[in-house]
Amino acid sequence: MVSKEKNLRKNFISVLIILVSLLLISVVLTYVLPKGEFGILDDGNPDYSTVTILKDADGIPLWKGILAPVLVFFSSDGISLFFLSLFILAVSTVFYLMEKLGGINAIVGVTVKKFANRQKLLLISVSFLFYCFGAFLGLFEEMIALLPIICALCISVGYDSFTGFLCCILSCGFGFASAITNPFTVLLASQIIGVNPTEHIYFRLVIFAAMFAVLQCFIHSYTKKISKTPSLSLTYDFDRKNKDISFTENNEQDKERERKQVKGYAVFFAGSLILIIVSSVIPVLRGLTVAILTFYTIVFGIITALYVCKDIKYILKEMLKGLAAGIPAVLFIALAGSIKFIFVEGKILPFIVSRINSFAAGNKLFVNAFVIFLIVLVLEFFISSSTAKAFIVMGILGMVSTGLSGRMSVLLYTLGDGYTNMFFPTSPVLLIALSMIEVDYFKWIKKSFWFFILTFVLLFGFIILGIVLKY
Repeated sequence: MVSKEKNLRKNFISVLIILVSLLLISVVLTYVLPKGEFGILDDGNPDYSTVTILKDADGIPLWKGILAPVLVFFSSDGISLFFLSLFILAVSTVFYLMEKLGGINAIVGVTVKKFANRQKLLLISVSFLFYCFGAFLGLFEEMIALLPIICALCISVGYDSFTGFLCCILSCGFGFASAITNPFTVLLASQIIGVNPTEHIYFRLVIFAAMFAVLQCFIHSYTKKISKTPSLSLTYDFDRKNKDISFTENNEQDKERERKQVKGYAVFFAGSLILIIVSSVIPVLRGLTVAILTFYTIVFGIITALYVCKDIKYILKEMLKGLAAGIPAVLFIALAGSIKFIFVEGKILPFIVSRINSFAAGNKLFVNAFVIFLIVLVLEFFISSSTAKAFIVMGILGMVSTGLSGRMSVLLYTLGDGYTNMFFPTSPVLLIALSMIEVDYFKWIKKSFWFFILTFVLLFGFIILGIVLKY
């Protein structure tokens, strides 16, 4: 079995190399591209539609380019970057702690027990639970730890480990892409571009429901085949070697702990959702959404942990581990944010924006939308970090005039970022999960190819519909 830590470390290094390379290329571009400056509106804000080309302007000093990941926190975007970094660290710390305290396991366990005697409803329920983990909480990598449990569950009710993969990893990945309040895509991208993440949320809810229905058709099609002919299972040999996997009945002490876990984290998640809605609806709080969520996540995450587990030393130790796990994401934020910083300091951002505006002005909205979507897809192949791509893509989209609303730009980013996590060979979570159930990547592609073709046809349809409805 391929080591999870080894694969994640390899992915971190790959993304780091790509971002550093982009940073260096950005420095070089400041010496190559024409320099310029934006016009100024009557209220003192920049006029991104007006650009004056400067002559004899120099590129960014090399030392400033090298130190950009630090200097960016002292720029005009510094406060936003600082709070977003705190938010990422808070989410990483609390969700890591929740996993270690068994919160996710308990929620899954309660769902499993509730529908244990109804196989099809059980699969739908488990799939929907993981779908929601991705769509509302932005969980994805964390689900690798739960894959063996879900595989064992599926085997115990007459299916196979591959069904467990579909209900756990694929469902969570699709939920991550069909995002409603995913903090790493919807909330982050909305904050960067300055739009209300819950405004006209009905359209994302329609996509959320439609993609879940398509996902269930795919899962049902597979389970129907292996129910008739078990040998068609993609994990037939693997499951024969692992038939000894079983569940044990919890004692009363474990049951009480499970009840506290479910109750505590159910209240915590409900509070998070209410807070997101309230802060998005009340105009005064919209600009403070990230700061409010950061405070809530840290404070009530710790309170929930103390409710579940009274061992303060253990909680603090695991929180430090969770904090450390979030540092790579903050590093990605700093590097990705540095690219715009270099463009600004090197005075080439006005020229880039003017070129994009000229290109977009001659195109129909559909063309601009699909170009943005394809750009995100290309970046996704090389940069799996959602936070890094958000700063690169949304930072530029906030300035250019594509004719699309900010909401539509966020939707395009979200759709382009997520679904390919379950298709591209550069997705570490996909490769790790497949290796855990001993399914070759190319077998997965062969099995899911038409499913993903249908997925992208639907996505194109939703993009067109969104433009028609002026979303």
